[in-house]
Amino acid sequence: MEYELVIITGASSGLGREYARALAGRTRTMVIAARRRERLESLAGELAETQRGLNIVCEACDLADPAARDAWADKLQRMPRGRTLLVNNAGLGDYGEYAGAKRERVREMVQVNIAAVAELTHALLPRLIGQGGDVLNVASLAADVPLPDFALYAASKAFVASFSEGLRAELRQSGVRVLAVCPGPVHTEFGEVALRRGQARREAPLRSWFYTTAERVVQESLRALEKGCARSYPSAKVRLAGCVLRALPLWLLRPALNRRPRRVASQPPEAS
Repeated sequence: MEYELVIITGASSGLGREYARALAGRTRTMVIAARRRERLESLAGELAETQRGLNIVCEACDLADPAARDAWADKLQRMPRGRTLLVNNAGLGDYGEYAGAKRERVREMVQVNIAAVAELTHALLPRLIGQGGDVLNVASLAADVPLPDFALYAASKAFVASFSEGLRAELRQSGVRVLAVCPGPVHTEFGEVALRRGQARREAPLRSWFYTTAERVVQESLRALEKGCARSYPSAKVRLAGCVLRALPLWLLRPALNRRPRRVASQPPEAS
């Protein structure tokens, strides 16, 4: 699986950084995007040491800003021609009851988790169809179940998974593969960033059993993409959980969701 161009959002840490490492030897040009330029430059230096001749472009772009997304999409149209892989990895979370969320954080999550995925994919589709390429969208196991205390995040990942399935069907005859990656909890800094100020997260009793390393998520998802799979559930435990959640009717899930152990302390609404 070789590409002329690989584009990765949210590349400054976690899964995005691991995708950059795994794909550095499979492309001539790599565009890594995130808000924190210093982290991108550090990653670029690391990749340059192991992959001589790799052209690395660091793009400090705030995907929550529609104008910044538009400007970046225009830049991408001028990148070298050829087979392209778009990795829509950037995502934001927010632990806690929705009533207590900051309005700004709600807006950022919708923009990054939903709008950026839809718009960047749309901007690059003519290139992918005409020159060849694939789309890898990072969703979540949370896409398969409504999650109290994480309601907007789970809903946004349900969008990513559904969008990927529909797009995959549309592009089936074009040769463009579309994969939704649905990991469970992963050992990254995502969970800490999702916490609100002064908040301590309470782990659900079985949550630690589902943890997967970022390296495993990336390697399994790239193999799934190469095979033309629709979804990737990295690790046997996560695949089992995904099967169970998709099989259960919502009326059976509701009582369990209503009686869920509280993972975060109740907080009053934060000022917007």
